[in-house]
Amino acid sequence: MDDIRVAVVGLGPRALGTWIPLLQRIPGFRITALCDPIKALHERALAQLTTQEDVTTYERYGDVLAADDVDAVALTVRSEHQGGMAADALEAGKHVHAEVPAAHSIEDCWRIVDAVERTGLTYQLAEQTRFWGFVDAWRDLVAQGRLGHVTYAEGQYFHYHLGGMFQDPRTGTLLGPDRLGEYPDAKPTWVQRMPPIHYLPHELSPLLKVLDDRVVEVVGMGTGQPSKANPDVAQPDLQVALMRTAKGTVMRLAASFANPHPDGSWHWYQVLGTNGRVEWNRGLRDKPRMWLADGQMHDLAEVDWRYERTDAPREARGSGHGDADFYTHVAFRDAVLDGRQPAFDVYRAMDTAAPAILAAKSIAQGSVPLAVPDFQRHKENP
Repeated sequence: MDDIRVAVVGLGPRALGTWIPLLQRIPGFRITALCDPIKALHERALAQLTTQEDVTTYERYGDVLAADDVDAVALTVRSEHQGGMAADALEAGKHVHAEVPAAHSIEDCWRIVDAVERTGLTYQLAEQTRFWGFVDAWRDLVAQGRLGHVTYAEGQYFHYHLGGMFQDPRTGTLLGPDRLGEYPDAKPTWVQRMPPIHYLPHELSPLLKVLDDRVVEVVGMGTGQPSKANPDVAQPDLQVALMRTAKGTVMRLAASFANPHPDGSWHWYQVLGTNGRVEWNRGLRDKPRMWLADGQMHDLAEVDWRYERTDAPREARGSGHGDADFYTHVAFRDAVLDGRQPAFDVYRAMDTAAPAILAAKSIAQGSVPLAVPDFQRHKENP
């Protein structure tokens, strides 16, 4: 196989603005199909292609899975069914590169794991924050024991983003509650129904990479519905989860999309150990910080860690999300062409999805602690 023939499924902003441009820019991919139930989006996607020759458009996902000229599915949907759609593709003989989160139910997590184990096909979650430069720097500090035993870690994704809460069914236009007067037929999207805590992979994935760990127990709490800040939005303003890892680290993770928050300062992380602490910047004019107990340091000191990697190749620059989008596509491409699983494999992907799913379930059950499945153990004892 010289090129991976890809079907881009779900033609929203992520597909049009990032996936389609990158799949054409990175060698080893060839887009052969586009799919979305909203036909008006087909023309917008086709306009992004450098060539439309041999590209087929579909409204039905099942037709994509039956296509002979599709090797892999780029799953860029926002839907409660996205986990099941990934499993369907694997079962149909297609490799899968899927947008976060991996799934919205534990059953779909297991379906994906089972499909990969039975077919041997490549599955990768397109979670890009784990490729950031500072994540590797923090991982090295932990691995070298510079922070001591890690006792506590935090991660939060506060992205005040109302623009995808509604969609016009005819044009596919995504909009916020402030534009409902312009689009009287607009309907709430899945994003509005999704528990915000489900969208934790961008926090869990890098932290679990830093800690080389997995979550074993979770309990959640959240604000009520609808949003207090935006009553037209059915989503809670905020949800928070406390988690315990296999190595004994306590983690606090939180997510919010409806509560006002400064633009751009979406991600924040902290790792605290028995011998030191690292912390991401709190705002755009702030700097990351570090303190080491054995480093003759009397206070936290600023460190010039960044999203962008110092060892980034020229092709990565400007790819999106601090250049990290490039790495997830290259990792998927190389795994498919080499006939193997990526380093960020299906088990690690589900380790980012299951704790978030169970945090929402904990909230629904009155904040009871819930155990998290061990997907790696299933790998050893299928």
